[in-house]
Amino acid sequence: MSSKPTLNDRAAGAVMGALIGDALGVGPHWYYDLDEMRRDHGEWISGYTDPKAHRYHAGLKAGQLSQSGIITTMLLRSVVGKGAYDEADFCRRLDEELFPQLDGTPMNGPGGYTSQSIREAWRRRVQEKKSWSEAGGQSDTTEAAERALVLAALYAASPGKVAQSVSANCLLTQADEAVVAMTTAYCSVLALLVQGEPLDAAISDKLMKLVKRGELPFHAVTGEKLAPPKPGGPPSPRVGSFSSPDALLTPSCIAEAAQDPGIRIEPAWKVSIVYGMPCAIYHQLPAAYYLAARFPDDFGKAVLHAINGGGQNQSRAILTGALVGAQVGLGGIPRQFLDGLENSEELISLARQLGKHAEG
Repeated sequence: MSSKPTLNDRAAGAVMGALIGDALGVGPHWYYDLDEMRRDHGEWISGYTDPKAHRYHAGLKAGQLSQSGIITTMLLRSVVGKGAYDEADFCRRLDEELFPQLDGTPMNGPGGYTSQSIREAWRRRVQEKKSWSEAGGQSDTTEAAERALVLAALYAASPGKVAQSVSANCLLTQADEAVVAMTTAYCSVLALLVQGEPLDAAISDKLMKLVKRGELPFHAVTGEKLAPPKPGGPPSPRVGSFSSPDALLTPSCIAEAAQDPGIRIEPAWKVSIVYGMPCAIYHQLPAAYYLAARFPDDFGKAVLHAINGGGQNQSRAILTGALVGAQVGLGGIPRQFLDGLENSEELISLARQLGKHAEG
């Protein structure tokens, strides 16, 4: 791009980057045997692919969204329609538009697969008739981060609002405090990138300053740059419910490693082996941070290395796509990824409208 993207463009880029990452994962999702993935999809996956008949998402076509992308789009439609995050409206959409299509089993529902956290929420809402405040389960995965990134883009200029809305949205389906903390931390990082901050070794210091000002709900006792607390100094207030700031410190460590010429993961897709192929959020976030810090201005390389690493590559590509999309902006995403995405014109329009709300 010839000029630095605007906040509007970065917000839209974050959302579209996530949706592209989701669709890229539909074909090669959840291959833990990389030789099998390459037999089915070739030595290098370079774009959207059809899933094989015996795999997850069977029946979908290249460029379509999985259920994760569908839910993200539901939240996107909600915030664009309301001009803000309206939890009741989003929950209504889940109750009326998604849950009637589910039966509580994994290999069913829109997108061909229903995740653990959504199955649990469906069971509690539909079978047990519980309120949304009681619907969250103990899944340790990234489903909430994959949709709540819409809120990070929407409220990027207000870190406190990002934390409040993201943590509340996460609790709808995932009640583990550590998962909520890591989800909130990821979205806080994304919000800084939408503001125009770089993903580098200094990003955690910026996040910790927001903690000290009471804008992010993490506990901290250390001084500036993690220096020891001063003897006799005032106690550091514990804001909100997160017991540790470590989820905010991880991004700087990962970014420093990604940008250190003495530390190389080659080829970069092997980040999945270094940090782990499984679904849990503590495997997924470090890999996404690494790829987004290593390829901050190359959307294609970032998401394709995320996909070619196998395992839970769809979530890795969603999270990476949002981080890099925020850095390059919508205008920096190559046309091949936009053109191949089903309903791309409508999705781009929604993302741009969200960007306008973010500027406001």
